[in-house]
Amino acid sequence: MDPAAALREIAFYKDRAREEARRVMAYRNAADVIDGLDDAQREKHGTANSWQTLPGIGPKTAKVIAQAWAGREPDTLAELRSAAGDLGGGEIRAALKGDLHLHSNWSDGSAPIEEMMATALRLGHEYCALTDHSPRLTVANGLSPERLRRQLDVIDELRETFAPMRILTGIEVDILDDGTLDQEPELLDRLDIVVASVHSKLKMDAPAMTRRMVRAVSSGQADVLGHCTGRLVTGGRGTRPESSFDAEKVFTACRDHNTAVEINSRPERRDPPTRLLKLAMDIGCHFSIDTDAHAPGQLDFLGYGAQRALDNGVPVERIINTWSADKLLKWVS
Repeated sequence: MDPAAALREIAFYKDRAREEARRVMAYRNAADVIDGLDDAQREKHGTANSWQTLPGIGPKTAKVIAQAWAGREPDTLAELRSAAGDLGGGEIRAALKGDLHLHSNWSDGSAPIEEMMATALRLGHEYCALTDHSPRLTVANGLSPERLRRQLDVIDELRETFAPMRILTGIEVDILDDGTLDQEPELLDRLDIVVASVHSKLKMDAPAMTRRMVRAVSSGQADVLGHCTGRLVTGGRGTRPESSFDAEKVFTACRDHNTAVEINSRPERRDPPTRLLKLAMDIGCHFSIDTDAHAPGQLDFLGYGAQRALDNGVPVERIINTWSADKLLKWVS
């Protein structure tokens, strides 16, 4: 087994199991070190079992490398594979054809675009939208217009590599205080998928937040309303209450302007809350079940969101990422 591939697969399962990010990165960084060796260097360290002399290789990652180099499945990988249970979602998870909200290390994700897309392809996705953050979210290294243009060029170069899976261009664009979107309108028009989300002033009073969100989803450029309440219910970042807004007005605007309501699959978000998910369904909204993945293993979180949709009776035909890519792109355009 290729040692770098073994290390990346271990990182995948640890991300999937929601282990602490710093520990997971040790395996991904070790894989980068091994990938940087030529055949002669690998042979030298393999013969001498001197992997741990390499910068960035510790005792745990060295053991994985040595076992893989010897032609056996590393113990850590075997344990993680056997412990990986079904994340749920049943028939809805099976119907999902792609993911419309995920991040790479161009913003605040932990892995390169190539690794995120390779993982999506292995998971059986027919398409996958890269949606790194927009400029205002500096804490997440949001993409300036210039960096986004460079990213679009990179995606163009990668399309053939990951065919037949289609890489969709996209962004998670901040909804600014007045409801406008945090990126040049001409650039938003070039993108396949625009996820619009509130990341700032989450405690804004309800009437102002309602105006802000209605304007954003009515803009004609927002395809998906991301994690609508902004709440956090568990996890390392602590908890955060829901933002206050008139959900009936916001979801009606989503329905009327073809903006899907995101069912965010991250376990710490579970957004929208059940009562709002049911309200959006009653109003007639479409939905997008997305991972909001910031690491490769989190791309498998779709099961969590699909299970919430299943539990609440969301019709499969109203979930836009169960559609073919052509039907999806026609709808968002």
